[in-house]
Amino acid sequence: MIARRAVLGGGLGGALALMLPDVARAAVQTMPALRQLRFDVWRGSRQLGTHELVFQPRPDGFVVDVAVDIAFRVGPITLYRYNHHAQERWANGQVAELSTRTDDNGTAHHVTGRRENTGLVIQADRAAPYTAPADALPATHWNHRELDGPWINTQSGELIHPRVTPEAPALVETANAGRLRVHRYALSGPVTLDLWYDDALNWAGLSFVKGGAEVRYARRA
Repeated sequence: MIARRAVLGGGLGGALALMLPDVARAAVQTMPALRQLRFDVWRGSRQLGTHELVFQPRPDGFVVDVAVDIAFRVGPITLYRYNHHAQERWANGQVAELSTRTDDNGTAHHVTGRRENTGLVIQADRAAPYTAPADALPATHWNHRELDGPWINTQSGELIHPRVTPEAPALVETANAGRLRVHRYALSGPVTLDLWYDDALNWAGLSFVKGGAEVRYARRA
Protein backbone atom coordinates (compact mmCIF):
# COMPACT_ATOMS: atom_id res chain seq x y z
CA MET A 1 0.00 0.00 0.00
CA ILE A 2 0.92 3.66 -0.16
CA ALA A 3 3.43 4.83 2.45
CA ARG A 4 5.19 1.54 2.02
CA ARG A 5 5.04 -0.53 5.22
CA ALA A 6 2.78 1.80 7.18
CA VAL A 7 -0.32 2.04 5.03
CA LEU A 8 -0.64 -0.24 3.27
CA GLY A 9 -8.54 -1.77 14.72
CA GLY A 10 -9.26 -3.58 17.55
CA GLY A 11 -11.06 -2.47 20.68
CA LEU A 12 -13.88 -0.47 19.12
CA GLY A 13 -16.73 -2.39 20.70
CA GLY A 14 -20.08 -0.67 20.86
CA ALA A 15 -18.70 2.81 20.14
CA LEU A 16 -17.88 1.98 16.53
CA ALA A 17 -21.18 0.15 16.01
CA LEU A 18 -23.05 3.28 17.08
CA MET A 19 -21.04 5.47 14.71
CA LEU A 20 -21.62 3.31 11.61
CA PRO A 21 -24.86 3.02 9.62
CA ASP A 22 -26.86 -0.20 10.02
CA VAL A 23 -25.50 -1.63 6.76
CA ALA A 24 -22.12 -1.88 8.49
CA ARG A 25 -23.37 -4.62 10.76
CA ALA A 26 -24.01 -7.25 8.10
CA ALA A 27 -22.23 -10.48 9.02
CA VAL A 28 -21.59 -11.73 5.47
CA GLN A 29 -19.50 -9.65 3.09
CA THR A 30 -21.02 -9.00 -0.32
CA MET A 31 -19.63 -7.11 -3.29
CA PRO A 32 -19.96 -3.31 -2.97
CA ALA A 33 -22.47 -1.49 -5.15
CA LEU A 34 -19.62 0.56 -6.62
CA ARG A 35 -17.81 -1.77 -9.04
CA GLN A 36 -14.77 0.53 -9.33
CA LEU A 37 -12.96 2.88 -6.96
CA ARG A 38 -10.34 5.25 -8.36
CA PHE A 39 -8.22 7.67 -6.35
CA ASP A 40 -5.78 10.36 -7.36
CA VAL A 41 -2.87 10.33 -4.91
CA TRP A 42 -1.51 13.73 -3.92
CA ARG A 43 1.43 14.89 -1.82
CA GLY A 44 0.77 18.51 -1.02
CA SER A 45 0.01 20.16 -4.37
CA ARG A 46 1.71 17.48 -6.48
CA GLN A 47 -0.05 14.42 -7.87
CA LEU A 48 2.02 11.28 -7.35
CA GLY A 49 -0.13 8.72 -9.13
CA THR A 50 -3.28 6.63 -8.84
CA HIS A 51 -4.81 3.84 -6.78
CA GLU A 52 -7.58 1.78 -8.39
CA LEU A 53 -9.82 -1.09 -7.29
CA VAL A 54 -12.05 -3.10 -9.63
CA PHE A 55 -14.72 -5.54 -8.37
CA GLN A 56 -15.86 -8.45 -10.54
CA PRO A 57 -18.67 -10.88 -9.63
CA ARG A 58 -18.10 -14.63 -9.51
CA PRO A 59 -20.65 -17.46 -9.05
CA ASP A 60 -19.68 -17.93 -5.39
CA GLY A 61 -18.63 -14.36 -4.58
CA PHE A 62 -16.40 -11.76 -6.20
CA VAL A 63 -12.82 -10.74 -7.01
CA VAL A 64 -11.11 -7.46 -6.12
CA ASP A 65 -8.18 -6.29 -8.25
CA VAL A 66 -6.01 -3.51 -6.81
CA ALA A 67 -3.43 -1.47 -8.73
CA VAL A 68 -1.25 1.28 -7.24
CA ASP A 69 1.15 3.31 -9.40
CA ILE A 70 3.08 6.10 -7.69
CA ALA A 71 6.19 8.06 -8.65
CA PHE A 72 7.90 11.00 -6.95
CA ARG A 73 9.78 13.10 -9.48
CA VAL A 74 11.88 16.23 -9.39
CA GLY A 75 11.88 17.55 -12.92
CA PRO A 76 12.68 14.68 -15.29
CA ILE A 77 14.30 12.59 -12.52
CA THR A 78 12.28 9.91 -10.70
CA LEU A 79 13.48 9.73 -7.11
CA TYR A 80 11.03 7.10 -5.93
CA ARG A 81 8.63 4.67 -7.62
CA TYR A 82 6.09 2.34 -6.09
CA ASN A 83 3.93 -0.27 -7.87
CA HIS A 84 1.60 -2.61 -6.07
CA HIS A 85 -0.86 -5.17 -7.44
CA ALA A 86 -3.16 -7.28 -5.31
CA GLN A 87 -6.06 -9.63 -5.90
CA GLU A 88 -8.55 -10.80 -3.29
CA ARG A 89 -10.97 -13.61 -4.11
CA TRP A 90 -14.02 -13.76 -1.88
CA ALA A 91 -16.22 -16.85 -1.66
CA ASN A 92 -19.19 -17.47 0.58
CA GLY A 93 -18.69 -14.18 2.39
CA GLN A 94 -15.01 -14.57 3.32
CA VAL A 95 -11.55 -14.17 1.80
CA ALA A 96 -10.66 -17.40 -0.03
CA GLU A 97 -7.40 -16.32 -1.69
CA LEU A 98 -4.99 -13.38 -1.65
CA SER A 99 -2.12 -12.71 -4.04
CA THR A 100 0.06 -9.58 -4.11
CA ARG A 101 3.25 -8.34 -5.70
CA THR A 102 5.03 -5.08 -4.96
CA ASP A 103 7.95 -3.17 -6.45
CA ASP A 104 9.04 -0.75 -3.74
CA ASN A 105 11.59 1.35 -5.61
CA GLY A 106 13.35 -1.76 -6.90
CA THR A 107 12.73 -4.07 -3.93
CA ALA A 108 10.27 -6.87 -4.69
CA HIS A 109 7.73 -8.29 -2.24
CA HIS A 110 5.23 -11.13 -2.65
CA VAL A 111 2.38 -12.27 -0.41
CA THR A 112 -0.11 -15.10 -0.87
CA GLY A 113 -3.02 -16.31 1.20
CA ARG A 114 -5.16 -19.41 0.80
CA ARG A 115 -8.08 -20.57 2.91
CA GLU A 116 -7.53 -24.01 4.37
CA ASN A 117 -9.29 -26.01 7.07
CA THR A 118 -7.43 -24.07 9.76
CA GLY A 119 -8.21 -20.64 8.28
CA LEU A 120 -6.54 -18.18 5.90
CA VAL A 121 -2.87 -19.20 5.68
CA ILE A 122 -0.55 -16.29 4.82
CA GLN A 123 2.87 -16.75 3.23
CA ALA A 124 5.32 -13.94 2.43
CA ASP A 125 8.87 -13.86 1.14
CA ARG A 126 10.16 -12.05 4.25
CA ALA A 127 8.02 -13.53 7.02
CA ALA A 128 7.19 -16.94 8.47
CA PRO A 129 3.85 -18.47 7.36
CA TYR A 130 0.95 -18.09 9.77
CA THR A 131 -2.80 -18.63 9.97
CA ALA A 132 -4.59 -15.30 10.21
CA PRO A 133 -7.15 -14.72 12.98
CA ALA A 134 -10.75 -15.19 11.90
CA ASP A 135 -11.43 -11.42 11.98
CA ALA A 136 -8.28 -10.39 10.06
CA LEU A 137 -8.71 -8.78 6.64
CA PRO A 138 -6.32 -7.63 3.90
CA ALA A 139 -5.45 -3.96 4.38
CA THR A 140 -6.91 -2.88 1.05
CA HIS A 141 -9.22 -0.40 2.84
CA TRP A 142 -12.31 -0.84 0.64
CA ASN A 143 -13.93 -3.00 3.30
CA HIS A 144 -15.09 -1.03 6.36
CA ARG A 145 -15.03 -4.28 8.36
CA GLU A 146 -11.24 -4.02 8.52
CA LEU A 147 -11.83 -1.45 11.28
CA ASP A 148 -13.04 -4.23 13.56
CA GLY A 149 -9.95 -6.42 13.64
CA PRO A 150 -6.30 -6.86 12.71
CA TRP A 151 -4.97 -6.15 9.21
CA ILE A 152 -2.95 -8.32 6.89
CA ASN A 153 -0.38 -5.97 5.36
CA THR A 154 -0.62 -6.72 1.64
CA GLN A 155 3.00 -5.74 0.97
CA SER A 156 4.85 -7.51 3.78
CA GLY A 157 2.26 -10.08 4.90
CA GLU A 158 2.68 -8.82 8.46
CA LEU A 159 -0.30 -8.97 10.83
CA ILE A 160 -0.85 -5.53 12.36
CA HIS A 161 -3.27 -4.20 14.97
CA PRO A 162 -4.10 -0.50 14.46
CA ARG A 163 -5.92 1.46 17.12
CA VAL A 164 -9.05 3.06 15.67
CA THR A 165 -10.75 6.19 16.99
CA PRO A 166 -14.03 7.33 15.36
CA GLU A 167 -14.12 11.05 14.63
CA ALA A 168 -16.90 13.45 13.67
CA PRO A 169 -18.19 13.32 10.06
CA ALA A 170 -16.59 15.85 7.72
CA LEU A 171 -16.61 17.12 4.14
CA VAL A 172 -13.61 16.19 1.98
CA GLU A 173 -12.69 17.19 -1.56
CA THR A 174 -13.08 14.59 -4.28
CA ALA A 175 -11.05 14.59 -7.49
CA ASN A 176 -13.88 15.66 -9.78
CA ALA A 177 -17.21 15.82 -7.95
CA GLY A 178 -16.88 18.52 -5.32
CA ARG A 179 -17.13 17.78 -1.63
CA LEU A 180 -18.26 14.50 -0.12
CA ARG A 181 -19.57 13.85 3.38
CA VAL A 182 -17.49 11.15 5.04
CA HIS A 183 -17.21 9.21 8.29
CA ARG A 184 -13.65 9.55 9.59
CA TYR A 185 -11.51 7.18 11.62
CA ALA A 186 -8.12 8.11 13.09
CA LEU A 187 -5.70 5.17 13.14
CA SER A 188 -2.67 5.04 15.40
CA GLY A 189 -0.12 2.56 16.68
CA PRO A 190 1.62 0.60 13.89
CA VAL A 191 -0.08 2.85 11.31
CA THR A 192 -0.90 6.55 11.53
CA LEU A 193 -3.52 7.82 9.10
CA ASP A 194 -7.09 9.05 8.73
CA LEU A 195 -9.40 6.67 6.87
CA TRP A 196 -12.73 7.82 5.36
CA TYR A 197 -15.96 6.11 4.25
CA ASP A 198 -19.05 7.66 2.67
CA ASP A 199 -22.60 7.23 3.96
CA ALA A 200 -22.95 3.97 2.00
CA LEU A 201 -19.68 2.75 3.56
CA ASN A 202 -17.76 2.83 0.28
CA TRP A 203 -14.11 3.74 0.80
CA ALA A 204 -13.87 7.50 0.28
CA GLY A 205 -10.16 8.21 0.81
CA LEU A 206 -7.43 8.64 3.37
CA SER A 207 -4.69 11.02 4.44
CA PHE A 208 -1.44 10.86 6.38
CA VAL A 209 1.76 12.86 6.77
CA LYS A 210 4.97 11.68 5.12
CA GLY A 211 8.22 13.63 5.11
CA GLY A 212 6.48 16.68 6.55
CA ALA A 213 3.84 16.83 3.79
CA GLU A 214 0.27 15.53 3.68
CA VAL A 215 -0.44 12.61 1.37
CA ARG A 216 -4.12 12.49 0.41
CA TYR A 217 -6.36 10.23 -1.64
CA ALA A 218 -9.03 12.10 -3.66
CA ARG A 219 -11.76 9.80 -4.98
CA ARG A 220 -13.03 10.13 -8.54
CA ALA A 221 -16.76 9.87 -9.22
